[in-house]
Amino acid sequence: MEASMNAGPLLETPEWDAYELVDCGGRRKLERFGDHLLIRGEPKAWWLPDSREAKWRAAGAETGDGSGNWRVRGETARNWVMRYGSVTMEARMTDMSKHVGVFPEQEPHWRWLRQRLRGLSQPRVLNLFGYTGIASLVCAAEGASVTHVDASKPALNWARYNQELSGLESAPIRWILDDAFKFVGREVRRERRYDVILLDPPSFGRGPRGEVWKVEQQITQLFDSIRGLLGGRKSLVVLTLYNLEASCLMLNGLMEDYFPGGRHEFGELALPCRGGKRFLPLSLFARWESD
Repeated sequence: MEASMNAGPLLETPEWDAYELVDCGGRRKLERFGDHLLIRGEPKAWWLPDSREAKWRAAGAETGDGSGNWRVRGETARNWVMRYGSVTMEARMTDMSKHVGVFPEQEPHWRWLRQRLRGLSQPRVLNLFGYTGIASLVCAAEGASVTHVDASKPALNWARYNQELSGLESAPIRWILDDAFKFVGREVRRERRYDVILLDPPSFGRGPRGEVWKVEQQITQLFDSIRGLLGGRKSLVVLTLYNLEASCLMLNGLMEDYFPGGRHEFGELALPCRGGKRFLPLSLFARWESD
């Protein structure tokens, strides 16, 4: 059967009232996370920001040089709690990083997964490069058994804390500190099977034992392995990539080669700004679901 595909790339934007991209431009973005207003550097915001500077001056904290050196104003808390459906997460201004543990542009994936997991009986999910665990918890809240893999111990500890905040301590989640590539290889040899595989690989990274990961060199090897992990029933694969040198067409070509048939979608995850008059593209994605 020929693959079913949308006519062109999709522009996926969040539907989450706990987050708002208030303004962006001049390689910065002004964001509201819950009731926290933050300024972060953003290399993709090439255009000019809104001229209303009063909005920017109201921010409680700022980091703009990419180093994660936060400048906190007044009594702004460095950590706070946010909710997405039945999932609760802690956002933090972490040292040496501009990230706060939440990537709002990923919300369309969370929504997509929630819709599809409701039609599966006891689905098994593998989340590679899972970071602070929001996607894992979204899946677990829908009744999935989740294996979450990340090479960072602090990220895993953060994910476990999010599990506690969400009241999902009894959910069947395996938290695995490991190099994703090596873990997948072992799972193939064990003949483990999953219904859903999520991948959000970094462009460059190191495993817990110093293993080097370069996405352009190793992504095809990883795909070779993960297709051997999919079970015989309904299957889903979601790939997200923040590599500036890639394109969503490249990701779609990769997905079509390794997962023929079924339905393919591809495009960009973007944040709407200024009432939807402008969009800030942040990530590429490709998704596949079997027939």
